[in-house]
Amino acid sequence: MALVLRNKALGVRKRESETSLGQRLNYTEAELTRVQHELAKVRSEQDGVIREAEQAAEESTKAVLKGAARFLQSLAVEQTVLLDEIQRKYGGHTVLSDLMEVTHANAQMARKAQGIAVMCGAPLGRRNQPASVYDVVRSAQSQIRNFHRVEIMQPSGIALKSSAVAPVALAVAELLDNAASFSQADAPIEVTFQRVQKNLCIVIDDAGVSMSDEDRQKATALLAGDAVPRLSQLGTQPKFGFPVIGLIARQYGFKVDVTGVSRYGGVRAVVLLPEELWTMEETTPPATEAQVSSIRRGESREQSARTMHGLPKRGARKSPIASVPDGNTSGGEQTPRRASRPSGGGLGAFQRGTLSGRDLEAPTPEGSEDA
Repeated sequence: MALVLRNKALGVRKRESETSLGQRLNYTEAELTRVQHELAKVRSEQDGVIREAEQAAEESTKAVLKGAARFLQSLAVEQTVLLDEIQRKYGGHTVLSDLMEVTHANAQMARKAQGIAVMCGAPLGRRNQPASVYDVVRSAQSQIRNFHRVEIMQPSGIALKSSAVAPVALAVAELLDNAASFSQADAPIEVTFQRVQKNLCIVIDDAGVSMSDEDRQKATALLAGDAVPRLSQLGTQPKFGFPVIGLIARQYGFKVDVTGVSRYGGVRAVVLLPEELWTMEETTPPATEAQVSSIRRGESREQSARTMHGLPKRGARKSPIASVPDGNTSGGEQTPRRASRPSGGGLGAFQRGTLSGRDLEAPTPEGSEDA
């Protein structure tokens, strides 16, 4: 009998202990859940603060870089104007070939500065008139180091609208520079034009190293422009080419693809321009051409005038968008033409076509937001 009572007492104590432990366990679990929620909230707030700090740092870095890049662009423009004046004044001097090499290097520096400024949110320059797509590509050609390797097939009667001139010139220049950088020094780079339905395609074929599947995927993501990488993600030796192309392509409504393979086994880059960005060139009547020639002769005489201090006056500049020396450019058939290494005068025209022919607004030295 005593054993039965003892067992009952033990059972009661057991149940009481289990109930107490269950209550403590429930309380502990509730506390754990509460702490986890608080921890998640703190982490979320912390992540938000970190994102805000990173965004603020990114914007501050972009603002500084944009101002510096615009200042460099302004200096590049001033240097080009100075060298152009030297060429006009000493047109037959043998030292001009060396000076124009400096001008060409200056064009490359200006393009790099422009790319950095665009990545930092600065707008491109503006142009009021359409330009031949051939001249736009020639302008892009003049902004790369090994420009003499580029062979361009001249199209007939196709012009880019004024809004597309600057972005397409910059995008093609970056693609040409990429093609020249990743191919042998003597390998050709071919540029052709194709009309596919209502689109105009600028096709760039190089003889360099083909891209791996991983590189193609990365390039496609950058060129799509859906997500612009942070400046800190570009590495210690940043490559602005593809991010800049993707940014302006998305902004101005054209597409760029580098997944193709050229007939040389290298990379085929295609700039696809919808019909909204290009048109057919208007043919100038002979009478109008004579009037334009007369006006240009008058401008030439005005340029020879001098200021009150004896310095030559700078007249209105009417250079084409690019004037790389080449052979006969008449005729509607597409014929390949390789730009030979220019002389001093040729490089001068070459660079004038890059800056003055685009008729783009020069950036202000201050690198203002409106620049």
